[in-house]
Amino acid sequence: MADQFASGRLLVVAFEGWNDAGEAASGAVRTLKDLLDLYPIAEVDPEDYFDYQFNRPSVAADENGDRQIIWPGVTIYGPARPNAAAATGLADDAELRVSGDNGSNIYLLLGTEPSRGWKTFTREILDVLEVNEITSIVFLGAMLADVPHSRPISVFTSSENADVRAQLGIERSGYEGPVGILSVLGDVAEKAGITTMSIWASVPHYVHNAPSPKATLAILDKLEEIVDVVIPRGDLVTEAQAWESGIDALAGDDDDMASYIEQLEQARDTVDSPEASGEAIAQEFERYLRRGGDGKPGDGTAGDEPWRPKPE
Repeated sequence: MADQFASGRLLVVAFEGWNDAGEAASGAVRTLKDLLDLYPIAEVDPEDYFDYQFNRPSVAADENGDRQIIWPGVTIYGPARPNAAAATGLADDAELRVSGDNGSNIYLLLGTEPSRGWKTFTREILDVLEVNEITSIVFLGAMLADVPHSRPISVFTSSENADVRAQLGIERSGYEGPVGILSVLGDVAEKAGITTMSIWASVPHYVHNAPSPKATLAILDKLEEIVDVVIPRGDLVTEAQAWESGIDALAGDDDDMASYIEQLEQARDTVDSPEASGEAIAQEFERYLRRGGDGKPGDGTAGDEPWRPKPE
């Protein structure tokens, strides 16, 4: 584990949208939010950064049954209590909360990827990080890839920081091409002296419309390795098993889909280790970014077409 992420104040970041296939990254941050004693410490004004025809507001009923408009936005969450008190609470209730030496120093950023004003947006976020003395950031992402749902989820870690790469034995991405807000925010943070790294999971492209709890689990597993915390998985294990079983059932009724998945499984099984090699995952990551998430470079949308049976 890198000293930068095992001490000091850590921000874990996920954005819904292009960076969040199968809602795996945002799902990981939501899991942490449910486990940690956090409260909103900063929110961006959605009027400044969102195109409502692209990221439309939604309507939902509140706890009283009243309908309300929910606007896209980005929120940063921080500890609600002093570190010493929070640490005591975590130790007393470790079954239900994130626990560990660094558990009370974790902050979260969760929201929708902004559709405009990225330079101003990153400056605004950086101001919040400096005020709260954030020392390191872990960016979470998920990409659609040609991988089978029935094998362990491939996870790719990288960092632009040489010290982090040396301590964790991870790679520096060699990708060149269109990027999401994670890359922009990471660049600004590193230049400001905040240590950063990224964790990306590969989600099977043929089931991209459904949330992927198995990918969320893989991200949490890797995050737990990096950060000095223990993260309870709750119902995620059961949900991941149900997700996999549900896809198996769909494939059982579709010979073409079953044949395609078998090809992916054979390709994955040619790799010696249970997990895909870092080089192979990095190559898949770069291919994904080059095609802009759906084979159209630079259009900023998320996702390949879901699986459809071939016409008779």
